[in-house]
Amino acid sequence: MNIQDCTILKNLLDKSNQTQRSIALSTNYSLGTVNRSVNHLIDQGYINDNLQLSEKAYNELKENQPQRAVILAAGFGMRMVPINTEVPKGLLQVGNETLIERLIKQLHEAGIVEIDVVVGFLKEQFEFLIDQYHVNLIYNPDYSTKNNLYSLNLVKDHLENCYIIPCDIWCDINPFSKNEFVSWYMVNDQKDRNSPVRVNRKEELVDVGNDEAGNHMIGIAYVNHKDAQELRNNIAKLCENAKNDNLFWEDALYEDGKYILYSRVVHESDVIEINTYEQLRELDHHSNHLKSDAMSIICDSLHVSNQEITDIKVLKKGMTNRSFLFTCNEQKYIMRIPGEGTDQLIDRKQEAEVYQVIHDKDICDDIVYINPENGYKITKYLENARVCDPLNEEDTYKCMRRLKVFHSMNLQVHHDFDIYKQIAFYESLWDGTPSVYRDYQMTKTNVMKLRNFVEKHIEKRCLTHIDAVPDNFLFVEDGSVRLIDWEYAGMQDPHVDIAMFCIYALYDRQHVDMLIDQYFDGNCPKETRIKIYCYIALCGLLWSNWCEYKRNLGVEFGEYSLKQYRYAKDYYRIVEKELGENL
Repeated sequence: MNIQDCTILKNLLDKSNQTQRSIALSTNYSLGTVNRSVNHLIDQGYINDNLQLSEKAYNELKENQPQRAVILAAGFGMRMVPINTEVPKGLLQVGNETLIERLIKQLHEAGIVEIDVVVGFLKEQFEFLIDQYHVNLIYNPDYSTKNNLYSLNLVKDHLENCYIIPCDIWCDINPFSKNEFVSWYMVNDQKDRNSPVRVNRKEELVDVGNDEAGNHMIGIAYVNHKDAQELRNNIAKLCENAKNDNLFWEDALYEDGKYILYSRVVHESDVIEINTYEQLRELDHHSNHLKSDAMSIICDSLHVSNQEITDIKVLKKGMTNRSFLFTCNEQKYIMRIPGEGTDQLIDRKQEAEVYQVIHDKDICDDIVYINPENGYKITKYLENARVCDPLNEEDTYKCMRRLKVFHSMNLQVHHDFDIYKQIAFYESLWDGTPSVYRDYQMTKTNVMKLRNFVEKHIEKRCLTHIDAVPDNFLFVEDGSVRLIDWEYAGMQDPHVDIAMFCIYALYDRQHVDMLIDQYFDGNCPKETRIKIYCYIALCGLLWSNWCEYKRNLGVEFGEYSLKQYRYAKDYYRIVEKELGENL
């Protein structure tokens, strides 16, 4: 049977006393298509002349009958800012029920009670489903680093006669059935320029052509016993290669320019994906989950209603914070929400003091709101600004000019940034867990030997940015350079800022010396240069320890973490060679 035959056969099963004309109206097929399929079904022995199903049809139906479901609910849902830090997407409330509970109830209506839910982010919040709905929870430990292909890989042996469902779907009409004849993947009738597939005349999902819009992909699928093994094999093969870590599970459906499953097309209002705060607000503006702390702060500080906050978009997740962009009264703003564990890393009262000192100095971005208790911050968005390119000498020269002007202001605050105490502090946050580096104690001992030389060659202390890295220098349309993100700022030797720029940019020694020469106009005293080398070693150890703490929270920084530890070791050796017995 082809897809038209299966659709018509299912239509005859669901509705009695059908005629070819009524079938055409129900399926949106032409009368000619219905006539050809009916004749084919009669010839193959699936129906009789009275359009009644035969024993062969019922046997086929039994073989393909839905038996189970998998709900994918492990991901962060980053586009759901600002509520993605508080609740996983599957537990967003629409009306009087959560998305995942509505899906489970609809599956129960279709007789599906064997349900696997793959969880990851905020997994504990799904635990109640076990008792209330008797689902199986499967934990995906890779949810933060790999895409949902790997979630499906955990349950690939359960895919026979199975529905596959993303957790962020709201279905107006129950899309699940007690009866299925064929495997399908759901798309809607909305054209989507970002979709890689379209529905052809055979109801197959095929590649879109050049300058062609596809059908919007929903993510719900049904896989019968015939197609399950092929899908399992494709999933296993893709998961063998680390380059596929970011693939969606749908990539396992793709073979030779088309999907291995037929399409199932629904109206765009029947099944709705909820990927953003605004989509949730549009579907249910009374949802309790719209009342987030972040949105309340925006409304209060800008004196606007929730509905006036639009165009909410997640920004790239930073090392410390989550941030999102939004528009209000034609002005764009950025809202910062502190990330995991930052309450132990950042003193928000000290940060607020820094902003108070610099607010009228034309140094940073425009602060609209900052909370010294929890670190929530709103700033005006600088249109068409860009960050520094650390490999562009003209860019780095302008950054060093800006940094030197800032340092020359000799601004004062009431707190220090003590590198040595911070190294020990981050180490203490490991809670007794030994360093991942075997020679950590030796490295730490060596780096600490640099302290005496550093202290003897500090010329002054003033407000220092500490996190003066390339990404925190903004080149603005008016030609100015702004320095943003002052979380770590405090009293310190301003030359620390040069070292910090170098190690974040992952500079080799040649680039380090180039940056030092730019700051000092080529007249850096030898002792000062060596002192900056010392700071590179010290700050490398500092941020290596910081990365180890974040790693224990499940946040991984890859090459950056390894490079910081190498700076600690390599630049100690450079200083040792430069100073010899004078170290």
